[in-house]
Amino acid sequence: MWWFRRNREPSRRPVEDVDLDSLLALVAESLGYSFAFARDGGSVTLTGDPKDGGELVVRLTGLRREAGRRAREDWPMLVSEHLSHAVATAGERLDVCDLEQARPLVRTRVEAVDDVADLTRVVGRHLNADLVELLFVGSRAVRPEQAGCWPVPTAQALDLAVANVHREERLEAESIELSGTPVTRLTAMTPSAATHLRWLGDYLAVPADGVLVVLPDPYTLLVHPVDGIGVVRAIERLRVHAARTDGLSSQVYWWHAERLTHIRADIIAQRGQTRLVVAPPPEFARVLARLAV
Repeated sequence: MWWFRRNREPSRRPVEDVDLDSLLALVAESLGYSFAFARDGGSVTLTGDPKDGGELVVRLTGLRREAGRRAREDWPMLVSEHLSHAVATAGERLDVCDLEQARPLVRTRVEAVDDVADLTRVVGRHLNADLVELLFVGSRAVRPEQAGCWPVPTAQALDLAVANVHREERLEAESIELSGTPVTRLTAMTPSAATHLRWLGDYLAVPADGVLVVLPDPYTLLVHPVDGIGVVRAIERLRVHAARTDGLSSQVYWWHAERLTHIRADIIAQRGQTRLVVAPPPEFARVLARLAV
């Protein structure tokens, strides 16, 4: 009788974990797999036809953390994507959920916020309202439930990726002109050029007031020093160039004090003529006023 009473005791596992396991079971079955959960709930083993690869161990630590941050109505999609992704990449040697394997391959790249389909399904940080720096392993964006398996917080994981970019890549620098205005073009071999803004001093003299910068594509930076009133014309030249390339961003930014600030510059066509209307942020406006004296 003691054995019977003990097995009738209610589960001590959080109800959220139990509900998530139910969803995992449903999705696993829909994919054609039988399943077995680890005792600690940290993984689930999917078993299918041995011809299709036999057993597949899927880590769940990061998934559980991500589910805890999301509304319950998001769970079915979250679970379905997690298991489907694990099955789709089962033949790959790299397990992104294992930081020791992923560490040498983590990188960052900057993308326009509007080009990211769902910011909740990627790992990154905003550079400003327009641009976000995302965490990648190789050519794939890291998913929150994958990074959630790592024994480091997201900010530290991004710093690891930034350090990899700095250590393994150097930009090519060349001087060019945009309608008579000199700028420096910095080119990367990988789509991580914007990550190198942190180390601009390695490539050119950066004045105390920083530089103007445009990001025509993930591989390229165009910069101009903020060192005289000629910077007003440089804003125009850079803005027009960025608009024509239709790449990563059509905007002009100010890189100063480790921050990337948008300088609003609207191209207005009126009566057959085109003009640029610049509305600089207050801090940059004060710099312009000082340079104009």
